[in-house]
Amino acid sequence: MELNAKHCIVVGLGDTGLATARWLVGKGARVTVADSRLTPPNLSNLQAEFPQVQLRLGAFNVDTFADADLLVTSPGVPLATPEIAAAIAHGISVVGDVELLAQTLVGKPGKVIAITGSNGKSTVTTMVAQMCEVAGQSTVMAGNIGVPVLAALADWEARGQWPDVWVLELSSFQLETTTSLTPAAATVLNVSEDHLDRYAGMNEYAATKASIFAGLGVQVLNREDGYCRGMVRPGRDVVWFGADTPRNGNEYGLVEVEGDFSLRCGDFELIKASELPVAGLHNAVNALASIALCRAAGLPTAPLLAALRNFKGLPHRVEFVAEVNGVAYYDDSKGTNVGATEAALKGMTRPVVLIAGGDGKGQDFSPLVEACERICRAVLLIGRDGPALADVLNEARSSFLPDDDDNYLPVMQLPTLEMAVSVASNFAEPGDVVLLSPACASLDMFRNYHHRAEVFIAAVNQLEQGLEQH
Repeated sequence: MELNAKHCIVVGLGDTGLATARWLVGKGARVTVADSRLTPPNLSNLQAEFPQVQLRLGAFNVDTFADADLLVTSPGVPLATPEIAAAIAHGISVVGDVELLAQTLVGKPGKVIAITGSNGKSTVTTMVAQMCEVAGQSTVMAGNIGVPVLAALADWEARGQWPDVWVLELSSFQLETTTSLTPAAATVLNVSEDHLDRYAGMNEYAATKASIFAGLGVQVLNREDGYCRGMVRPGRDVVWFGADTPRNGNEYGLVEVEGDFSLRCGDFELIKASELPVAGLHNAVNALASIALCRAAGLPTAPLLAALRNFKGLPHRVEFVAEVNGVAYYDDSKGTNVGATEAALKGMTRPVVLIAGGDGKGQDFSPLVEACERICRAVLLIGRDGPALADVLNEARSSFLPDDDDNYLPVMQLPTLEMAVSVASNFAEPGDVVLLSPACASLDMFRNYHHRAEVFIAAVNQLEQGLEQH
């Protein structure tokens, strides 16, 4: 796409918008930035670096995008926004930053490995990037994982060379505006309810995820997920993974052997779950998906396994915080949907006091009932949609870990996360786990999921200090 002298309007001035504006200016485009907020983040940075860039701040109207040659929307801006929908209806092209990267990579050396899914994206993306590096590949990790793709692209363009592998974490929002990406290997890890405040239903959400397979590369799919099973495209190479036993020599799966789990390709053992530094069966499945992606992209197995043996996991994803009075506290604040919390609970082998709740984003909480029945000693709820989750759990009134007095799961709504941690410490017994895994977004009570984690960790530290003082 020729961008020189084209009027490109960047919609949204978060980190992605700033990186996009910077890259477009470098391509000679005439850049305008529009944001519905009067004082968006990065405004002062943009004005200092590019005083020539025009600004259109505040509520959009019919004229905001009318003179654009190209709209580049940030992931958080829905295409259904009326003024953007009107621009599309008038024939104005709308793309995202990933699409600009994809168009730039046409004909260039290097492979793309693309990763999406409702849960596990960041873990698998990081695993894959580390595997590629250990295998001797110059590697870029970018996308939904914190580094805007055009910031990474600008860096490599400035060097005058190209990496061997682009490892891209892509959200459904990013995929909405991406049509030209051609990964050597791509995956949809799983599909569970999320973002139903943006999509008409699960089928639309799943179809958006499936658009990652628009190229001709290998499809890596979760055979245990019904939506994923429906994503196979005719004539394509497909590699399957799951937590169950592999069905043939080309599938990846888990086999329980003497109290441990063997990660296998067919009958061949790759590595034992006990050799992975990260805990939980969900992380063993993440490792299988990562191996499958890298093998599909042509990498040898040995360095992939070496990378896994040294993989430490990511912050706020079932991350150990402390042990207080024999109780282990884990931070899974990144568990912002039901599927993530369900996976975290399935990975636990010790009784759990779960802290959950927040902005439920219109999700169905019922899948949590079975997971809570299996492992939870109590569920403590916070936030706006805590009562909705309480209703679902109380309606089930199913047995959990029985004691002498009760045979159903205790569920309590609490006003603050700090109070929930305090109450959790009373419910938990030595050997138990207290798990913050909210199944909800954080913005009803916190700045973001990082802030929610900080509050949780501070509350756990307070418990620890209180114990030391007695």
